[in-house]
Amino acid sequence: MAACLGGLVLHKRIRGIALVFVCLAVAACSLPRGAAVQSEVLKEADSKQPTFQVVQVTRENTPVLANWPATGWHGHFHWPKAGSISDGTVIRTGDKVTVTIWDSQENSLLTSPGEKFTRLADMEVSADGTIFLPYVNEVNVRGLTPASARSRIQANLEPIVPSAQVQLSVVSGEGSAVDAAGGLAQPGSYPMPSRNYKILALISDAGGIPPTLRNPRVRLLRGTTTYQISADQLFESGSRNILLQPRDTVVVEEDDRSFVALGATGNEDLIYFPKDELNALQALSLMGGLSDLRADPKGVLVLREYRSKDLRADAFGPNMQQVVFSFDLTSADGLFAARNFMINPDDIVLATESPVTSAQTIFGLIGSVLGLSGQVAATAG
Repeated sequence: MAACLGGLVLHKRIRGIALVFVCLAVAACSLPRGAAVQSEVLKEADSKQPTFQVVQVTRENTPVLANWPATGWHGHFHWPKAGSISDGTVIRTGDKVTVTIWDSQENSLLTSPGEKFTRLADMEVSADGTIFLPYVNEVNVRGLTPASARSRIQANLEPIVPSAQVQLSVVSGEGSAVDAAGGLAQPGSYPMPSRNYKILALISDAGGIPPTLRNPRVRLLRGTTTYQISADQLFESGSRNILLQPRDTVVVEEDDRSFVALGATGNEDLIYFPKDELNALQALSLMGGLSDLRADPKGVLVLREYRSKDLRADAFGPNMQQVVFSFDLTSADGLFAARNFMINPDDIVLATESPVTSAQTIFGLIGSVLGLSGQVAATAG
């Protein structure tokens, strides 16, 4: 009788354990995770009509990928070479021009008796770019260098005073000021002390760039055009230290470019660029690295979206607007490729979950059940 009861209890126990195994097997597909497995993300790529392109990044194709169109840049910015935009010596509206006319002839129209020259001092260049000269009327000097303006004035005087010789000097007008609008220690309006006032001089006069700004970028607003450069690039070469023009505005801002970090890493967040260029390995470092227990080093993905006009039918550009770049960081080839692959603004960097993680979880749960069953069996015995 006791043997029959023992067999019945053992039979129920075995059925219970089997039921638990079935439940765990079903639950294996829906265990809570922090990220998708790579095969889940890319499974549509194997369909007949995929909506995105998958590119495995290797050392062989990184040079080609580097020439694909840039993405994530909001607006087109560039920086002029020094002197290529502004000629700091040209005469502008509001400048003060002093003209000295020498004439050795007696009874000259322009000089007083006994004098050899006359000086017309501080003539302001009018809104239409002219100054007034006696017996000549208006002479347009705006946009000319002082040497060219002197030659023009002398040419206008020759029919009246053939022997006259002209000297000319220019002083910047009161309207010759530039604005340091923000991002500098002492923002404000700064008069231009000379025509050779350069952007680094303005930054210095305005107290410099605070060291707390993340990868500061310098913007120059001139009329309807905006120029931009990183502060590091501006400081490293004198060829970028451009001449300023009146009414220029200089703004220093933190770099607002960012990428999204997701998945099995130490940090899931919106991460800002700490420098001008950022490769995939550096991005993973900023993300806190791959999780030792969860991440799949063969399944690091970068998701990027291109414009429709950037699409191509060959390997020298994207075939689809949405592209997934895949990295295998378990090989030297994959590591070197990741080091040479640049992250673009608005990219999504995803560290997928290792498929082993779910299996380990299931085995752990099964082990727990078996341990619990052994305890029950021992108690029943």
